[in-house]
This record gives sequence, structure tokens and C-alpha cells, in this order.
Amino acid sequence: MANKKSRLLWQILTVSLAMFLLTFPILAEDDPNPDSPTPILISEPNSTRALANKAGKSLYGGLSEIKNKSFSPNSKIVLFVTNLELAKDEGANAFRLYVEDAKGRKYRFPVLDIQPLEGREWIYALTVQLKDEIGFWETPTFGEDVLVGVTWRGLQSNRVRLGIGGKGGGIKDDVGAVPTPAPTSPIKKITSLAPNYVGYSYSGDRTRFMEQATFGPTPALDMEIRRKGLRTWLAEQFEEPYPTNPYPSLALMPGNISDECRAGTPPNCIRDYYTMYPVQNWFFKEAFYGEAQLKHRTAWSLGQIWVISGVDTQQSSHMVAYHQLLSKNAFGNYRNLMYDITLNPGMGNYLDMARSTRNNPNENFAREILQLFSIGLFMLNQDGTLQLDASGNPIPTYDQATVNNFTKVLTGWTFCEVTGPNCPNRTLGAPNYKDPMILNQNNHDVTAKTLLNYPGAVNVNIAAGQNGTTELNQALDNIFYHPNVAPFVSRILIQHLVTSDPTSAYVGRVAAVFNNNGSGVRGDLKAVVKAILLDPEARGNIKTDPNYGKLREPVQLATNLYRQFGVRSYDGMTQSDGYVNQIIASMGQNTFYSPTVFNYYTPDYVVPGTGLNGPEFGILTTGTAIARANFVNNVVFGRINVSTAAPTGTSINLSEMQALAAADATGNRLLDALNIKMMHGAMSAQMKNTILTAVQAVPAANTLLRAQTAVYLVATSSQYQVQR
Repeated sequence: MANKKSRLLWQILTVSLAMFLLTFPILAEDDPNPDSPTPILISEPNSTRALANKAGKSLYGGLSEIKNKSFSPNSKIVLFVTNLELAKDEGANAFRLYVEDAKGRKYRFPVLDIQPLEGREWIYALTVQLKDEIGFWETPTFGEDVLVGVTWRGLQSNRVRLGIGGKGGGIKDDVGAVPTPAPTSPIKKITSLAPNYVGYSYSGDRTRFMEQATFGPTPALDMEIRRKGLRTWLAEQFEEPYPTNPYPSLALMPGNISDECRAGTPPNCIRDYYTMYPVQNWFFKEAFYGEAQLKHRTAWSLGQIWVISGVDTQQSSHMVAYHQLLSKNAFGNYRNLMYDITLNPGMGNYLDMARSTRNNPNENFAREILQLFSIGLFMLNQDGTLQLDASGNPIPTYDQATVNNFTKVLTGWTFCEVTGPNCPNRTLGAPNYKDPMILNQNNHDVTAKTLLNYPGAVNVNIAAGQNGTTELNQALDNIFYHPNVAPFVSRILIQHLVTSDPTSAYVGRVAAVFNNNGSGVRGDLKAVVKAILLDPEARGNIKTDPNYGKLREPVQLATNLYRQFGVRSYDGMTQSDGYVNQIIASMGQNTFYSPTVFNYYTPDYVVPGTGLNGPEFGILTTGTAIARANFVNNVVFGRINVSTAAPTGTSINLSEMQALAAADATGNRLLDALNIKMMHGAMSAQMKNTILTAVQAVPAANTLLRAQTAVYLVATSSQYQVQR
């Protein structure tokens, strides 16, 4: 009997262990360790002063022969770094050197070269120039020590002292700084110099991935990706039917609102047909509950490159037709996207191509497809850096004559208003914003044109007397094969999905995939999105570079918070209706109502006082900063009531956090859970202690208020508001 009981117990334990392993948060087999090692700047053996030498000086005799001294501003020097695992062809443009002086001013010095030391390949010589490459301080003057640190793949090294124009001065070492002498043999790679963070293996990277690839993490999605791995999940997302919630089915309406509509026939006529209300509600409901999260997120990003706006595109049916093209092409080819959007009547109206004729040409679309949608204003290297002429000035990609010629190419297109199968959605009395625009050859300029000229250019010269459709395709090919398209588009998509100020190495790797997906195909957006999300600069549990990441744009701030806490109806019994835009718009992002063709913010926006690229900061003002706090307050402490506009209302579910608050009167378990859930384990000790003090000030018996207080303070913190 004892043996039978033992066998039974063993069977139970075996089954239990198997079930446990199925849900245990291990990394799926198809995903490697996401963490890159953290770079270590080498110091003198007995101090935190950088081991440095003049560039070009022989290292014969070894590093021990280097005699440190101060270096002149603008000179080139060599620093030494270890604890790296460089990928093939990964070089200097993957690194940045940040500097801080005794007055707290910060600079970024250009990294010119990186080479392994012969015979000691685990140590790299990093050549840098002692000048400010981002130009925040135009003429920095140095006469004492500064602190320098190198960043790579979103990870910051230790900081060491370096004398520029002198030595000494008032700057202090970082707390805990210790000498980091050159290792005499290869070292075991260190993945973090930061304190130990809370969280199981790779949970931080998975949460960060969900923030980048979706509209926010959920427990169910975390479990799914934990089980499948990132690559398998991506492969499935590329094939996931979209949308989960059908697009609003809206009839085309007359351009002018009729008296019947104003009187409420059909009910809520103006709201439902002449505003973005139904599209907004659909968009957020899809963001909350849609299964094809990656396509929804990518389409949203593309819609902030190829912009039309409800400011001019007043009917919701027009915006639906436009978004359908964005989603259709989100994982398709960029060239097809260019064609479909060019002939979309919503774009034709917004940038006036639908009214551009040979006798009355309009240059709006011709200019913006070049400046904003494809190549930008200046010639780029394939890593996104500017090409410069002999005088050090950026090289323009086109001039006004080029715009004029593209304008001529794009004449003659208008709304699809003919009877028959070519315009199946035509409705008498309503402009046709659903079917692609059609060509009126009589209104097309048939003169010869000269387009973009670049090395290997196609279709530079357009012959006279051609059909407008032929010319359109020639012109789009002329743009599509321009070398700027890959780095220009790749950089903006990286900014929307991962980080505002990516290194040029990151841009270059993604641009290479844009140019060739591995099978010789150019413009494969599926391959581009995959490359962005799986790049080593995107992946990793913790990113310690303080300049890494992106301010959460209001839409993503909202959806992340809602999804993290089980968004649901007002009464918690069903799904939200998606009516949430009204409490988001005040943060500076009124969904589908971009104020200009430049989007809500421009991709080259520089954060004031830093010289650093940060597009989303373009809509962060005193007013919108307060609106962010008010938004979080509305979500956490309130809910959206049921009304005519909100059939089910919206609320979040804090029961899990409330249970943690009840289980531990100190509040530590609650804060630790929020650290993993919202901060992917990166909450600083100072932040935790500050919030813990506020939580403990709430009576322990009021567990809901404790949970609300903690969530509110985390969600309004700068550490959460910046997606890292």
C-alpha cells in the first residue's frame, strides 16, 4: 500500500511539475538571450581616471605605458572599452559618448572608430573627438575634469574621469564608482552594471516587446509570448486576420450637411457621419481587444507618416477608407502603399491632388510625398546620417524645379464619379471617397518632365505625350528607388515603435533590410517591422542609457494603461465601447485629427535644452503635462459613465492590486508587482520609496485607495511616461 501511495504521489508531482513548466516564465526556444553585455570603460588601475591616449599614437609597449594627461578640446583621442560582443559589421556608429562637466552641462562627442587591440581582442580602442556633435553648447570651454560614459544598444557604461584642457576641478565621481583596469584576459560577459532588478528571467524584455509591438501588455498576451517566443508570435501576427472588430460600415454622405441630418435623421447623424467619433471608438476598441495588435500598431504608425486629418476630411467614412489602405499595406510593400495612398480620395482632397490639373496645378502632394513620405529634405547615408558637401553643408535632395515637375506628373486625377464597375461605391449626391481616384487624361500635363536624379536613378526623364497612369508609376518608381527612402522610412518607424533617437547603426541595419529583405525584395514592410523589433538595440530586459526610449504619445499612454488593468465596461460586465478619446485629446493628440500634414509632432523635433531627438516631446507643454496627470486620475480613480455617446462606458479592474494591498500592509508586494507589471523591473529605489511613503499614508483597511494611489503615482511618474 505504501508503495502504491508513493507511486501515486510521484505521478501527481510529475504531472504538477509538467504543468508548472508549461507556464513557468522561461524563454521560448526560438529566442536567444535578449541581453547584450554592458560596456565597461577602462580606467587607470588605481583610479577612476580614464585610460586614454592621443589618436594615432602607437600602443607598442602595452596599455600600462600610457601616461594620462589632459587633452585639448576638439582633439582626437582613444579611450578603451571592454565587455562587448559586436555583431558582424557593427562599428563606431553603434556607440555614443556622453560627457558631463562640473556645472551639470551635458554633451555628446562623436565616436569615429572602434578597433580591437591586436593580441587582446577583448579590449577595443574607441577613437573619439572632443567636441559637441549635437551642438547644444556651441562653444564649450573645458579646463578641468569631466565624466565620460559610452552607450551601446541602449546600455550605458560606467563613467570615468577625463581631463579636457586641464585636470581636477569640482566634478565628483558617480556614487559607487570604482577603478575598472584593463583585464589581462577575456572576461565573463556582464549584462548589467545596474542594481539587481525585480523580475523573472527575460520578463522585462517581454514586457518591453509588448509595449513596442502592441498597444500595451496584458497578462494573457504575456503568457502567450512567454510560451511561443517572440519570433513565433511575430510570424503568427503577420498572418492574423484584421481587424478583430469590423470597421464601421458607414455610407457616403453629401458634402454639405442636410437639414434632415441636422434634425437627427438618421439619429445622431452629424456625430456618426460628419465627425471621427465612430472611427475613434472603433480604433480604441480594436486597440483594447484586437488580436492583430501588431498590424493595428503598424497601421497607426504609418498613418502618422502618411497623414490626412479629420480637420479637413470631415466624414468618418472617408477616414475608414483611408485606414483600410494603411492596414492593407502595413505588412506589404512600401511601393504598393505609395500607389494606394497617392490615389486615395481622402489624400487627394487633403493635399489637393484631386483638384490639380494641367491648367491649374497644385504642388501640395508633390511636395509632401518627397519631404514627408519618402526621402526628406537632405541626402542621407544608409545609416540615416546626413551627407555633407565639401563645405560641410547638407546636400538637398531636390529643388523647386523638381517639385514643379512632379506636380505636372500628378495632374489630371480626380474623384471616381463615373457610372459603371470602375466606381462601385459611387453614390449620387455624395462625393466618392471610397474608390481610388481616376484619371482624366484631358486634364493631365503631357509635357516632358525631369525628376529626381541620383546614382542609379530610374525614370529621371519622363517623355512627353504619355498617359497619366504610366507617368504616375514612373514617378513613384523614381521616388521608391531613391537611396534615401530606406533610412528615412526606417528611422521614423523605429521612432514610433522603439526609441526616439536611435543610433545610426540601428537605422543602418533596418535600412539594409528595407533595401533587401534577404530575398532581393525592396520595401518589404513585414521584414522591416520584424528587423526593428528584433534588433539588439530594441531587445533586452533593462536599458540603462538615460537617453534611450521615447515619451509615450498620448494614445499609447492611454492604451497601455487601460490594457494593463483589464479595460472593461463601466459595470465590469462586458467590453468597453472604446469611447475614450475625449479624455485623451487634451494631452495633445486628438485621434485622427492631426493639426497639420506634419503629424502631431515632427520626427526631427529636438527636446529643448538637450539637443536630443524626441518627437513626442513636441506636444509636451505645461498644459498637456497637467492633462496627462488628469487623464491618469480619470482612469484610476474614476470611470466613463454610460451615456448616449458611451453605450457601455469604460473602467479598469484593480482587483489584483487591491488583493496585494490587502495581503501586505507594508505596501511592498503591491509596489513590487507594479514594478514588474508597469516598469518591467526598472523602477528605481528612490521612486519605490517615494511611492511607498504615499501608499502607507493611506489607511491599510482602504485597500482600493491604496491600489489606486500606487497605480496613479507610477503612471504619472517620468520613469513610466518614457517608454524604455
